[in-house]
Amino acid sequence: MEATQLNNNTLLTELYRQEYLKMIAVLCRYFGLKHIEIAEDIIGETFLKASESWTIAGVPENPVAWLYTVAQNKTKDHFKRATLFDTKIAANIKQNTAEPEPDVEFGSEPIGDSQLAMIFAVCDPGNSAGSQICLALRILCGFTIEEIANAFLTRTETIKKRLHRAKTSLRNSHFQIGVLTESNIKFRLNNVLKTLYLLFNEGYFSKTNDQLIRNELCAEAIRLTLILTANPLTDTTQTKALLALMCYQSSRLEARTNNSGEIILYDEQDQNLWNKDLIEKGNYYFVQSCQGDQASKYHLEAGIAYWHTKPADRDKWQHILQLYNQLILIEYSPVTALNRAFAIARVYGHEKAIRETEKLKLIDSDHYHKLLGYLYETVDVDKAVEQYSLAAQITRAKTVKQALNKKIEQLRR
Repeated sequence: MEATQLNNNTLLTELYRQEYLKMIAVLCRYFGLKHIEIAEDIIGETFLKASESWTIAGVPENPVAWLYTVAQNKTKDHFKRATLFDTKIAANIKQNTAEPEPDVEFGSEPIGDSQLAMIFAVCDPGNSAGSQICLALRILCGFTIEEIANAFLTRTETIKKRLHRAKTSLRNSHFQIGVLTESNIKFRLNNVLKTLYLLFNEGYFSKTNDQLIRNELCAEAIRLTLILTANPLTDTTQTKALLALMCYQSSRLEARTNNSGEIILYDEQDQNLWNKDLIEKGNYYFVQSCQGDQASKYHLEAGIAYWHTKPADRDKWQHILQLYNQLILIEYSPVTALNRAFAIARVYGHEKAIRETEKLKLIDSDHYHKLLGYLYETVDVDKAVEQYSLAAQITRAKTVKQALNKKIEQLRR
């Protein structure tokens, strides 16, 4: 029984990641953002019922269809509660449809339309940029508070306050999900792209999950970015640059971990596992993104990712360092600074990189100590062990901690 429950929980967690966004988008299309908690409750009840039912009766042949059917029925049941309908959501429903009890469909076309509308709707200028993105990651992507805090490099309490303010603003707003206009795009697209960027990053390198790489998040981010490129109003050079970046990074996902889930460093990766089709797609979107005169952070990061697909080029690290120099001027972040320091090591050597890294004083970052550990390996083994030990103490990712302890034992031997 315990093994069955564990398997069911694993499956439900995966389905929650894959389907939550689609379900919440469709339901909010009917309820409106003002009552987003109702949609969240219905989906929560749906997954709770799945957990209880599947443990007893077993997993259905088509679990996704089962979830959609239950969510659809629960939505209809909700609309039948006359008192709640009349006092809370009748006005909103009448604005959206002439039917008193809407037929909620979860087909591919409504989901695609609803998701695109929901992403922009949540990125409402009535909230601060940070609150918009936090809310989108929480509601649309199913991120935990801790995952959002890690994405923003801030405390969980700060994120909780942002989410509370953002939800309060939505409840008090009469904004309805509607057709996108050029005005909507002008004020919201940047935050939509930032949301998808953070969604992809959590999949590419998860800081809170025992699974270092979460392919489903990377795939979801790419799929949603593709939706944006299919819409003339959102098919901008920045969107194409972001999609190129995602394609380049995804091309190496299979080579980034071993069978134990431990990270494999770039120079040790099996290049035969690199996905050549994704690299070509990255090249296509990158060329398309360069047709304008704007160089965004996504262009620079896509350029860096492009050079990582060229292992045989002798000058690639010089190109990468130049791009990091530009990127850090456009948008400074501790991660960018550490990545730049690594590029310095490849161009000018470890000792210069150590000096540059230690200037950053990011003593609360496991990435900071991991980089110093790597740099000290050829300079001072004892210091390398010290830095790797500090990184192991800080990191919350189980697989990272195991890899660091393994490296420490190797160095001590």
